[in-house]
Amino acid sequence: MTEEIVGWIVVIIFVIISVLLLSGKGSFLIAGYNTASKEEKEKYNEKKLCRIMGTGFSVITLVVAVNVYFGEAIPSFLKWTMPWGILIPIGFMIVLANTISRSK
Repeated sequence: MTEEIVGWIVVIIFVIISVLLLSGKGSFLIAGYNTASKEEKEKYNEKKLCRIMGTGFSVITLVVAVNVYFGEAIPSFLKWTMPWGILIPIGFMIVLANTISRSK
């Protein structure tokens, strides 16, 4: 029971972070971007970068929520979601952040 409560608290925190990023106001949450120099930050479109990260984080939030919902009784066809449902969106976020969000 305690694990389930902690899991849902994590999901709620992830939802808040996703909303912040999707709104374009969460650039301070992006590792590397928030510590970059002003010249380095000018190479990226901040709104696009936040939306890319927010979308990817929303997918990760959904994966975590599904796994918390099912807990130990997760169906066998969903057992792959925790590792691959997190690694694949991270890969897409890295690629898209370095291509689409670059300023011209």
